[in-house]
Amino acid sequence: MADFRDQQALQHMKAVAPPKGPSRASHVTALVTLLPLGGTLLGFSGATLACTIVGLAVLTPLFILFSPIIVPAVLTVGLAVTGFLVSGVLGLAALSAFSWIFSYFRGRRSGPWLAMEPLERARRQPLVPPAFGY
Repeated sequence: MADFRDQQALQHMKAVAPPKGPSRASHVTALVTLLPLGGTLLGFSGATLACTIVGLAVLTPLFILFSPIIVPAVLTVGLAVTGFLVSGVLGLAALSAFSWIFSYFRGRRSGPWLAMEPLERARRQPLVPPAFGY
């Protein structure tokens, strides 16, 4: 009887369990689809590298010729953009602080710091409630 149950369990496990590995046909299909795709992407990568090298070789004399103009212009634009970004971030921080102060004084407290209040309340309460008879 136990032998019959073991055979049934084994047949059930074979039916439920996935096959041991991918079949040979799936390997061939993967190779046939991925080989041309990989080759095409590798070709695009090589063409991009070649165009980049040729572009640098052609434009390097222009960069050297115009560097007294380009370098200060890039520095000026970079510093201006950085200044505008820092100004915006500091303005947002100031508005956030003013909004918090305004809501705090109006009594509408909200924000992530409210999550600490139940923890503080729980910390103040004793772990064991006092007994009634004492």
